[in-house]
Amino acid sequence: MNLINNEALLPFDLVLFGATGDLSVRKLIPSLYFRDREGQLPEDSRIIGAARSDYDTAAFRAWLNTEAKAHIPDDQFEEAVWDGFLARIEYLRLDATSQADYAKLGEMLAGRESHVRVFYLSVAPSLFGAITDGVHEAGLITPSSRVTLEKPLGRDEKTANEINDRLAAVFKESQIFRIDHYLGKETVQNLLALRFGNALFEPLWRAELIDDVQITIAEDLGVDGRGAFYDQTGAMRDMVQNHLLQLLVIIAMEPPVSINADAVRDEKIKVLRALKPLKGVDAIRNSVRGRYTAGAYASGPVPGYLDNETIPDDSVTETFVALRAEIESWRWAGVPFYLRTGKRLPSKRTEIIVNFKRVPHEIFPTAAGPATPNQLVIRLQPEESIRMRIYVKAWGDDIQLQPVSLNLDFNDVFRKRRMIAYERLLMDIIRGNQTLFMRRDEVTEAWRWIDPIHAAWEQYEYSPVPYEAGTWGPVEANALMSRDGLKWHED
Repeated sequence: MNLINNEALLPFDLVLFGATGDLSVRKLIPSLYFRDREGQLPEDSRIIGAARSDYDTAAFRAWLNTEAKAHIPDDQFEEAVWDGFLARIEYLRLDATSQADYAKLGEMLAGRESHVRVFYLSVAPSLFGAITDGVHEAGLITPSSRVTLEKPLGRDEKTANEINDRLAAVFKESQIFRIDHYLGKETVQNLLALRFGNALFEPLWRAELIDDVQITIAEDLGVDGRGAFYDQTGAMRDMVQNHLLQLLVIIAMEPPVSINADAVRDEKIKVLRALKPLKGVDAIRNSVRGRYTAGAYASGPVPGYLDNETIPDDSVTETFVALRAEIESWRWAGVPFYLRTGKRLPSKRTEIIVNFKRVPHEIFPTAAGPATPNQLVIRLQPEESIRMRIYVKAWGDDIQLQPVSLNLDFNDVFRKRRMIAYERLLMDIIRGNQTLFMRRDEVTEAWRWIDPIHAAWEQYEYSPVPYEAGTWGPVEANALMSRDGLKWHED
Protein backbone atom coordinates (compact mmCIF):
# COMPACT_ATOMS: atom_id res chain seq x y z
CA MET A 1 0.00 0.00 0.00
CA ASN A 2 1.22 3.49 -0.79
CA LEU A 3 1.84 5.90 2.05
CA ILE A 4 0.90 9.50 2.71
CA ASN A 5 3.14 11.26 5.18
CA ASN A 6 4.77 7.86 5.78
CA GLU A 7 1.61 6.65 7.47
CA ALA A 8 -0.72 4.01 6.02
CA LEU A 9 -4.46 4.50 6.37
CA LEU A 10 -6.49 2.27 8.64
CA PRO A 11 -9.69 0.69 7.28
CA PHE A 12 -12.56 3.19 7.48
CA ASP A 13 -16.25 3.82 6.96
CA LEU A 14 -16.92 7.29 5.57
CA VAL A 15 -20.55 8.36 5.94
CA LEU A 16 -21.16 11.18 3.49
CA PHE A 17 -24.21 13.23 4.47
CA GLY A 18 -25.44 15.25 1.50
CA ALA A 19 -24.12 12.60 -0.88
CA THR A 20 -26.24 13.79 -3.81
CA GLY A 21 -25.11 17.41 -3.45
CA ASP A 22 -22.89 19.43 -5.76
CA LEU A 23 -19.75 19.20 -3.58
CA SER A 24 -20.03 15.44 -3.33
CA VAL A 25 -20.38 15.01 -7.09
CA ARG A 26 -17.73 17.54 -8.20
CA LYS A 27 -15.05 17.08 -5.55
CA LEU A 28 -15.50 14.43 -2.86
CA ILE A 29 -16.33 11.34 -4.92
CA PRO A 30 -13.69 12.13 -7.60
CA SER A 31 -11.11 12.77 -4.86
CA LEU A 32 -11.79 9.40 -3.26
CA TYR A 33 -11.61 7.72 -6.67
CA PHE A 34 -8.15 9.20 -7.28
CA ARG A 35 -6.91 8.04 -3.88
CA ASP A 36 -8.25 4.58 -4.65
CA ARG A 37 -6.49 4.65 -8.00
CA GLU A 38 -3.25 5.40 -6.15
CA GLY A 39 -3.79 2.38 -3.92
CA GLN A 40 -4.28 4.43 -0.75
CA LEU A 41 -7.71 3.16 0.31
CA PRO A 42 -7.50 -0.02 2.42
CA GLU A 43 -9.46 -2.94 1.03
CA ASP A 44 -11.99 -3.18 3.85
CA SER A 45 -13.14 0.43 3.58
CA ARG A 46 -16.53 1.77 2.58
CA ILE A 47 -18.22 5.00 1.57
CA ILE A 48 -21.84 5.29 2.67
CA GLY A 49 -23.82 7.97 0.87
CA ALA A 50 -26.63 9.42 2.96
CA ALA A 51 -29.22 11.81 1.54
CA ARG A 52 -32.95 12.30 1.12
CA SER A 53 -33.00 11.26 -2.55
CA ASP A 54 -35.03 8.12 -3.16
CA TYR A 55 -32.24 5.78 -4.29
CA ASP A 56 -31.04 2.36 -3.29
CA THR A 57 -27.37 1.40 -3.55
CA ALA A 58 -27.61 0.19 -7.15
CA ALA A 59 -29.45 3.33 -8.29
CA PHE A 60 -27.02 5.59 -6.44
CA ARG A 61 -24.02 3.90 -8.07
CA ALA A 62 -25.68 4.27 -11.47
CA TRP A 63 -26.30 7.95 -10.75
CA LEU A 64 -22.66 8.48 -9.73
CA ASN A 65 -21.59 6.67 -12.88
CA THR A 66 -23.14 9.54 -14.82
CA GLU A 67 -22.82 12.58 -12.55
CA ALA A 68 -19.52 12.11 -10.67
CA LYS A 69 -17.70 10.33 -13.49
CA ALA A 70 -18.19 13.45 -15.62
CA HIS A 71 -15.80 15.32 -13.28
CA ILE A 72 -12.92 12.90 -13.86
CA PRO A 73 -10.79 13.78 -16.93
CA ASP A 74 -10.88 11.09 -19.61
CA ASP A 75 -7.10 10.67 -19.60
CA GLN A 76 -7.20 9.95 -15.84
CA PHE A 77 -10.12 7.56 -15.86
CA GLU A 78 -9.57 3.81 -15.52
CA GLU A 79 -12.70 1.71 -15.94
CA ALA A 80 -11.49 -1.20 -13.80
CA VAL A 81 -10.48 1.11 -10.93
CA TRP A 82 -13.80 2.96 -11.17
CA ASP A 83 -15.80 -0.25 -11.05
CA GLY A 84 -13.87 -1.41 -7.99
CA PHE A 85 -14.32 2.01 -6.39
CA LEU A 86 -18.09 1.99 -6.97
CA ALA A 87 -18.23 -1.42 -5.28
CA ARG A 88 -17.08 0.31 -2.06
CA ILE A 89 -20.09 2.64 -2.12
CA GLU A 90 -23.40 1.99 -0.42
CA TYR A 91 -26.42 4.23 -0.01
CA LEU A 92 -28.95 5.01 2.70
CA ARG A 93 -31.97 7.20 2.19
CA LEU A 94 -31.82 9.34 5.32
CA ASP A 95 -33.77 12.26 6.71
CA ALA A 96 -31.41 14.17 9.01
CA THR A 97 -34.28 14.88 11.41
CA SER A 98 -35.47 11.25 11.67
CA GLN A 99 -33.97 9.23 14.52
CA ALA A 100 -35.33 6.05 12.95
CA ASP A 101 -33.08 6.64 9.95
CA TYR A 102 -30.02 6.85 12.21
CA ALA A 103 -30.97 3.44 13.58
CA LYS A 104 -30.81 2.12 10.00
CA LEU A 105 -27.37 3.70 9.65
CA GLY A 106 -26.38 1.92 12.85
CA GLU A 107 -27.36 -1.39 11.29
CA MET A 108 -25.06 -0.69 8.34
CA LEU A 109 -22.17 0.17 10.66
CA ALA A 110 -22.71 -2.66 13.16
CA GLY A 111 -19.72 -4.90 13.79
CA ARG A 112 -17.28 -2.35 12.37
CA GLU A 113 -16.62 -0.36 15.53
CA SER A 114 -12.86 -0.92 15.20
CA HIS A 115 -12.80 0.91 11.85
CA VAL A 116 -12.11 4.63 11.60
CA ARG A 117 -15.56 6.20 11.28
CA VAL A 118 -15.91 9.53 9.50
CA PHE A 119 -19.14 11.55 9.50
CA TYR A 120 -18.74 14.06 6.66
CA LEU A 121 -21.39 16.81 6.85
CA SER A 122 -21.65 18.18 3.32
CA VAL A 123 -24.97 19.80 4.19
CA ALA A 124 -26.38 23.18 5.14
CA PRO A 125 -25.15 24.43 8.55
CA SER A 126 -28.75 24.31 9.80
CA LEU A 127 -28.44 20.49 9.76
CA PHE A 128 -25.13 20.26 11.63
CA GLY A 129 -26.83 20.05 15.01
CA ALA A 130 -29.49 17.55 13.93
CA ILE A 131 -26.91 15.16 12.47
CA THR A 132 -24.61 15.52 15.47
CA ASP A 133 -27.47 14.69 17.84
CA GLY A 134 -28.69 11.91 15.57
CA VAL A 135 -25.43 9.94 15.44
CA HIS A 136 -24.92 10.49 19.17
CA GLU A 137 -28.36 9.29 20.24
CA ALA A 138 -28.02 6.26 17.97
CA GLY A 139 -24.75 5.36 19.72
CA LEU A 140 -22.71 5.60 16.51
CA ILE A 141 -19.79 7.67 17.85
CA THR A 142 -16.75 5.52 18.59
CA PRO A 143 -13.34 6.54 19.99
CA SER A 144 -11.96 6.54 16.42
CA SER A 145 -14.81 8.63 14.96
CA ARG A 146 -14.32 11.99 13.31
CA VAL A 147 -16.83 14.61 12.20
CA THR A 148 -16.11 16.95 9.29
CA LEU A 149 -17.90 20.23 8.61
CA GLU A 150 -17.93 22.42 5.53
CA LYS A 151 -18.09 26.21 5.70
CA PRO A 152 -19.80 28.46 6.48
CA LEU A 153 -19.53 27.68 10.17
CA GLY A 154 -22.20 30.07 11.36
CA ARG A 155 -22.99 33.65 10.36
CA ASP A 156 -21.14 35.34 13.20
CA GLU A 157 -19.35 34.53 16.44
CA LYS A 158 -22.60 33.79 18.28
CA THR A 159 -23.95 31.26 15.77
CA ALA A 160 -20.50 29.70 15.30
CA ASN A 161 -20.26 29.18 19.06
CA GLU A 162 -23.69 27.58 19.09
CA ILE A 163 -22.60 25.08 16.43
CA ASN A 164 -19.29 24.42 18.17
CA ASP A 165 -20.99 23.97 21.57
CA ARG A 166 -23.32 21.39 20.07
CA LEU A 167 -20.40 19.54 18.51
CA ALA A 168 -18.34 19.71 21.71
CA ALA A 169 -21.19 18.08 23.65
CA VAL A 170 -20.63 14.78 21.84
CA PHE A 171 -17.22 15.00 20.10
CA LYS A 172 -13.77 15.80 21.45
CA GLU A 173 -11.96 18.69 19.77
CA SER A 174 -9.46 16.15 18.41
CA GLN A 175 -12.36 14.49 16.54
CA ILE A 176 -13.65 17.67 14.88
CA PHE A 177 -12.33 18.63 11.42
CA ARG A 178 -13.43 22.07 10.17
CA ILE A 179 -12.58 22.25 6.49
CA ASP A 180 -11.25 25.19 4.57
CA HIS A 181 -10.45 23.53 1.24
CA TYR A 182 -7.91 26.24 0.40
CA LEU A 183 -5.60 24.69 2.99
CA GLY A 184 -5.56 21.49 0.93
CA LYS A 185 -4.13 23.21 -2.14
CA GLU A 186 -0.55 22.29 -2.95
CA THR A 187 0.53 25.92 -3.27
CA VAL A 188 -0.95 26.88 0.10
CA GLN A 189 1.02 24.07 1.71
CA ASN A 190 4.01 25.29 -0.26
CA LEU A 191 3.68 28.62 1.56
CA LEU A 192 4.68 26.78 4.71
CA ALA A 193 7.57 25.12 2.88
CA LEU A 194 8.65 28.40 1.30
CA ARG A 195 8.69 30.24 4.59
CA PHE A 196 9.99 27.62 6.99
CA GLY A 197 12.00 25.28 4.76
CA ASN A 198 14.33 27.94 3.37
CA ALA A 199 16.83 30.12 5.22
CA LEU A 200 16.64 32.66 2.40
CA PHE A 201 13.28 34.24 3.23
CA GLU A 202 13.13 34.39 7.02
CA PRO A 203 15.55 37.37 7.38
CA LEU A 204 13.47 39.27 4.78
CA TRP A 205 10.07 38.49 6.32
CA ARG A 206 9.62 41.59 8.50
CA ALA A 207 8.45 45.19 8.56
CA GLU A 208 11.94 46.57 8.00
CA LEU A 209 12.05 45.11 4.48
CA ILE A 210 8.43 44.50 3.40
CA ASP A 211 6.34 47.46 2.30
CA ASP A 212 2.93 45.85 1.85
CA VAL A 213 1.18 42.53 1.23
CA GLN A 214 -1.77 42.03 -1.12
CA ILE A 215 -3.97 38.93 -1.13
CA THR A 216 -6.56 38.53 -3.89
CA ILE A 217 -9.14 35.82 -4.50
CA ALA A 218 -10.90 36.75 -7.73
CA GLU A 219 -13.73 34.86 -9.41
CA ASP A 220 -15.03 35.49 -12.91
CA LEU A 221 -18.31 33.68 -12.27
CA GLY A 222 -21.42 35.21 -10.75
CA VAL A 223 -23.77 33.66 -8.20
CA ASP A 224 -25.87 31.95 -10.90
CA GLY A 225 -27.83 29.08 -9.29
CA ARG A 226 -26.49 29.83 -5.79
CA GLY A 227 -28.34 33.13 -5.55
CA ALA A 228 -30.68 32.24 -2.67
CA PHE A 229 -27.80 30.82 -0.60
CA TYR A 230 -25.33 33.56 -1.49
CA ASP A 231 -27.72 36.38 -0.62
CA GLN A 232 -27.78 35.08 2.96
CA THR A 233 -23.99 34.97 3.07
CA GLY A 234 -22.15 37.54 0.97
CA ALA A 235 -18.49 37.90 0.10
CA MET A 236 -17.35 38.75 3.64
CA ARG A 237 -18.75 35.57 5.19
CA ASP A 238 -18.21 33.37 2.13
CA MET A 239 -14.57 34.25 1.43
CA VAL A 240 -12.95 36.71 3.85
CA GLN A 241 -13.77 35.01 7.17
CA ASN A 242 -12.15 31.77 6.06
CA HIS A 243 -10.11 31.66 2.83
CA LEU A 244 -8.56 35.13 2.91
CA LEU A 245 -7.83 35.14 6.61
CA GLN A 246 -6.28 31.67 6.39
CA LEU A 247 -3.91 32.86 3.66
CA LEU A 248 -3.09 35.93 5.72
CA VAL A 249 -2.17 33.97 8.84
CA ILE A 250 0.07 31.57 6.92
CA ILE A 251 1.94 34.49 5.38
CA ALA A 252 2.23 36.34 8.70
CA MET A 253 2.66 33.59 11.32
CA GLU A 254 5.83 33.02 13.32
CA PRO A 255 7.83 29.82 12.73
CA PRO A 256 6.19 26.94 14.63
CA VAL A 257 8.37 24.65 16.74
CA SER A 258 7.30 21.71 14.54
CA ILE A 259 4.83 20.76 11.82
CA ASN A 260 2.63 19.22 14.51
CA ALA A 261 -1.02 20.28 14.15
CA ASP A 262 -1.29 22.27 17.36
CA ALA A 263 2.17 23.82 16.96
CA VAL A 264 1.11 25.24 13.59
CA ARG A 265 -2.32 26.33 14.78
CA ASP A 266 -0.92 27.93 17.94
CA GLU A 267 1.05 30.32 15.71
CA LYS A 268 -1.88 30.96 13.39
CA ILE A 269 -4.13 31.99 16.28
CA LYS A 270 -1.55 34.54 17.43
CA VAL A 271 -1.87 36.36 14.11
CA LEU A 272 -5.66 36.49 14.31
CA ARG A 273 -5.44 37.89 17.82
CA ALA A 274 -2.92 40.49 16.67
CA LEU A 275 -5.13 41.84 13.88
CA LYS A 276 -5.95 45.47 14.59
CA PRO A 277 -9.71 45.71 15.21
CA LEU A 278 -11.76 47.52 12.57
CA LYS A 279 -14.73 49.16 14.26
CA GLY A 280 -17.07 52.07 13.61
CA VAL A 281 -15.72 54.81 11.34
CA ASP A 282 -12.36 53.03 11.17
CA ALA A 283 -14.08 50.00 9.64
CA ILE A 284 -15.82 52.18 7.05
CA ARG A 285 -12.57 53.95 6.18
CA ASN A 286 -10.66 50.69 5.72
CA SER A 287 -13.23 48.62 3.84
CA VAL A 288 -14.94 48.66 0.48
CA ARG A 289 -18.21 46.86 -0.12
CA GLY A 290 -19.29 46.31 -3.73
CA ARG A 291 -21.82 44.50 -5.90
CA TYR A 292 -21.58 43.73 -9.60
CA THR A 293 -23.93 45.14 -12.20
CA ALA A 294 -24.47 43.91 -15.77
CA GLY A 295 -21.35 43.80 -17.90
CA ALA A 296 -19.60 41.86 -20.61
CA TYR A 297 -16.79 39.38 -21.17
CA ALA A 298 -15.27 38.16 -24.43
CA SER A 299 -17.87 35.37 -24.34
CA GLY A 300 -20.73 37.85 -24.22
CA PRO A 301 -22.87 39.96 -21.85
CA VAL A 302 -23.71 38.86 -18.31
CA PRO A 303 -26.51 40.04 -15.99
CA GLY A 304 -26.02 41.93 -12.75
CA TYR A 305 -26.44 40.49 -9.28
CA LEU A 306 -29.90 42.01 -8.77
CA ASP A 307 -31.00 40.65 -12.15
CA ASN A 308 -30.96 37.13 -10.65
CA GLU A 309 -34.59 36.18 -10.06
CA THR A 310 -33.75 34.56 -6.70
CA ILE A 311 -32.30 37.83 -5.33
CA PRO A 312 -34.75 40.28 -3.67
CA ASP A 313 -34.76 43.80 -5.09
CA ASP A 314 -33.92 45.28 -1.68
CA SER A 315 -30.87 43.04 -1.13
CA VAL A 316 -27.87 44.68 0.57
CA THR A 317 -25.57 41.68 0.08
CA GLU A 318 -22.06 42.38 -1.21
CA THR A 319 -20.28 40.42 -3.94
CA PHE A 320 -16.97 42.26 -3.48
CA VAL A 321 -14.92 43.19 -0.42
CA ALA A 322 -11.61 45.00 -0.10
CA LEU A 323 -9.99 45.57 3.30
CA ARG A 324 -6.91 47.29 4.65
CA ALA A 325 -5.69 45.33 7.68
CA GLU A 326 -2.78 45.70 10.07
CA ILE A 327 -1.11 43.21 12.39
CA GLU A 328 -0.01 44.72 15.68
CA SER A 329 3.19 42.78 16.30
CA TRP A 330 6.92 43.46 16.24
CA ARG A 331 7.34 41.62 12.94
CA TRP A 332 4.55 43.40 11.07
CA ALA A 333 4.04 46.79 12.76
CA GLY A 334 3.21 49.40 10.13
CA VAL A 335 2.87 46.95 7.19
CA PRO A 336 -0.56 47.17 5.54
CA PHE A 337 -2.20 43.93 4.41
CA TYR A 338 -4.73 44.41 1.62
CA LEU A 339 -7.39 41.73 1.18
CA ARG A 340 -9.62 41.59 -1.88
CA THR A 341 -12.23 39.17 -3.17
CA GLY A 342 -15.09 39.45 -5.59
CA LYS A 343 -17.33 37.81 -8.13
CA ARG A 344 -17.58 38.73 -11.81
CA LEU A 345 -14.02 40.06 -11.89
CA PRO A 346 -11.98 39.81 -15.13
CA SER A 347 -10.43 36.41 -14.38
CA LYS A 348 -10.30 33.60 -11.85
CA ARG A 349 -7.18 34.23 -9.79
CA THR A 350 -5.81 33.63 -6.32
CA GLU A 351 -2.49 35.24 -5.54
CA ILE A 352 -0.37 36.74 -2.80
CA ILE A 353 1.85 39.71 -3.59
CA VAL A 354 4.70 40.63 -1.23
CA ASN A 355 6.08 44.06 -2.15
CA PHE A 356 9.48 44.83 -0.65
CA LYS A 357 10.74 48.26 0.24
CA ARG A 358 12.86 50.25 -2.16
CA VAL A 359 16.62 50.22 -1.82
CA PRO A 360 17.74 53.00 0.57
CA HIS A 361 19.66 54.83 -2.15
CA GLU A 362 19.44 54.15 -5.88
CA ILE A 363 22.78 54.42 -7.64
CA PHE A 364 21.94 52.70 -10.93
CA PRO A 365 19.82 54.15 -13.73
CA THR A 366 17.10 51.91 -15.15
CA ALA A 367 15.96 51.53 -18.73
CA ALA A 368 12.33 52.19 -17.74
CA GLY A 369 12.69 55.04 -15.24
CA PRO A 370 12.93 54.69 -11.44
CA ALA A 371 13.22 51.11 -10.25
CA THR A 372 10.10 49.60 -8.76
CA PRO A 373 10.61 47.51 -5.61
CA ASN A 374 11.43 43.83 -5.57
CA GLN A 375 8.29 41.74 -5.56
CA LEU A 376 7.34 38.17 -4.72
CA VAL A 377 4.24 36.88 -6.54
CA ILE A 378 2.75 33.63 -5.25
CA ARG A 379 0.00 32.42 -7.59
CA LEU A 380 -2.33 29.71 -6.25
CA GLN A 381 -4.72 29.48 -9.18
CA PRO A 382 -5.41 28.98 -12.00
CA GLU A 383 -1.76 28.01 -12.50
CA GLU A 384 0.48 27.46 -9.48
CA SER A 385 3.72 29.42 -9.54
CA ILE A 386 6.14 31.57 -7.57
CA ARG A 387 7.78 34.56 -9.27
CA MET A 388 10.41 36.92 -7.84
CA ARG A 389 11.12 40.26 -9.53
CA ILE A 390 14.74 41.36 -9.23
CA TYR A 391 17.05 43.71 -11.15
CA VAL A 392 20.06 42.85 -13.27
CA LYS A 393 22.32 44.87 -15.54
CA ALA A 394 20.93 45.14 -19.06
CA TRP A 395 23.28 43.94 -21.78
CA GLY A 396 25.22 46.74 -23.44
CA ASP A 397 27.87 49.35 -22.79
CA ASP A 398 25.82 51.43 -20.35
CA ILE A 399 25.20 50.32 -16.78
CA GLN A 400 21.43 50.25 -16.60
CA LEU A 401 19.20 48.01 -14.54
CA GLN A 402 16.46 45.91 -16.05
CA PRO A 403 13.77 44.00 -14.16
CA VAL A 404 13.70 40.24 -14.68
CA SER A 405 11.67 37.50 -13.08
CA LEU A 406 12.86 34.34 -11.42
CA ASN A 407 10.01 31.96 -12.23
CA LEU A 408 9.03 28.70 -10.62
CA ASP A 409 6.12 27.12 -12.48
CA PHE A 410 5.02 24.02 -10.57
CA ASN A 411 3.73 22.45 -13.78
CA ASP A 412 7.27 22.52 -15.16
CA VAL A 413 8.85 21.13 -12.00
CA PHE A 414 6.29 18.53 -11.00
CA ARG A 415 5.01 16.33 -13.78
CA LYS A 416 2.57 14.39 -11.62
CA ARG A 417 -1.14 15.04 -11.77
CA ARG A 418 -2.18 17.98 -9.65
CA MET A 419 -4.19 16.66 -6.72
CA ILE A 420 -7.63 18.02 -5.91
CA ALA A 421 -7.38 19.82 -2.56
CA TYR A 422 -9.94 17.45 -1.06
CA GLU A 423 -7.75 14.42 -1.77
CA ARG A 424 -5.19 15.49 0.80
CA LEU A 425 -7.81 16.71 3.26
CA LEU A 426 -9.88 13.51 3.12
CA MET A 427 -6.81 11.38 3.76
CA ASP A 428 -5.79 13.62 6.68
CA ILE A 429 -9.27 13.27 8.19
CA ILE A 430 -9.07 9.49 8.06
CA ARG A 431 -5.55 9.64 9.45
CA GLY A 432 -6.58 12.03 12.23
CA ASN A 433 -4.09 14.75 11.23
CA GLN A 434 -5.58 18.19 12.01
CA THR A 435 -2.71 20.39 10.76
CA LEU A 436 -4.68 21.71 7.77
CA PHE A 437 -7.96 22.15 9.64
CA MET A 438 -9.28 25.01 11.75
CA ARG A 439 -9.33 24.73 15.50
CA ARG A 440 -12.29 26.14 17.39
CA ASP A 441 -10.40 29.17 18.68
CA GLU A 442 -9.33 30.04 15.11
CA VAL A 443 -12.96 30.17 14.04
CA THR A 444 -13.87 32.30 17.05
CA GLU A 445 -11.07 34.82 16.54
CA ALA A 446 -11.83 35.15 12.83
CA TRP A 447 -15.46 36.03 13.60
CA ARG A 448 -14.39 38.44 16.33
CA TRP A 449 -12.48 40.42 13.73
CA ILE A 450 -15.17 40.18 11.04
CA ASP A 451 -18.28 40.92 13.14
CA PRO A 452 -17.43 44.57 13.98
CA ILE A 453 -17.00 45.33 10.27
CA HIS A 454 -20.47 43.99 9.57
CA ALA A 455 -21.78 45.98 12.54
CA ALA A 456 -20.22 49.17 11.16
CA TRP A 457 -21.75 48.59 7.74
CA GLU A 458 -25.16 48.30 9.37
CA GLN A 459 -24.62 51.24 11.74
CA TYR A 460 -23.61 53.60 8.94
CA GLU A 461 -25.95 52.03 6.37
CA TYR A 462 -23.04 51.29 4.07
CA SER A 463 -24.71 49.63 1.11
CA PRO A 464 -22.64 47.96 -1.63
CA VAL A 465 -21.31 50.32 -4.29
CA PRO A 466 -21.70 49.17 -7.91
CA TYR A 467 -19.01 47.85 -10.22
CA GLU A 468 -19.43 46.58 -13.75
CA ALA A 469 -19.06 42.85 -14.29
CA GLY A 470 -15.75 42.11 -15.97
CA THR A 471 -13.85 44.87 -14.15
CA TRP A 472 -11.62 44.69 -11.07
CA GLY A 473 -14.27 46.03 -8.71
CA PRO A 474 -15.40 49.46 -7.50
CA VAL A 475 -13.16 52.50 -7.98
CA GLU A 476 -13.32 52.87 -4.19
CA ALA A 477 -11.05 49.81 -3.92
CA ASN A 478 -8.37 51.67 -5.89
CA ALA A 479 -8.80 54.68 -3.62
CA LEU A 480 -8.23 52.43 -0.60
CA MET A 481 -4.76 51.68 -1.99
CA SER A 482 -3.96 55.11 -3.38
CA ARG A 483 -4.18 56.65 0.12
CA ASP A 484 -0.94 54.80 0.82
CA GLY A 485 0.52 55.64 -2.59
CA LEU A 486 -0.04 52.07 -3.79
CA LYS A 487 -2.08 50.20 -6.38
CA TRP A 488 -3.42 46.68 -6.77
CA HIS A 489 -1.31 44.14 -8.64
CA GLU A 490 -3.31 43.21 -11.74
CA ASP A 491 -0.70 41.92 -14.21
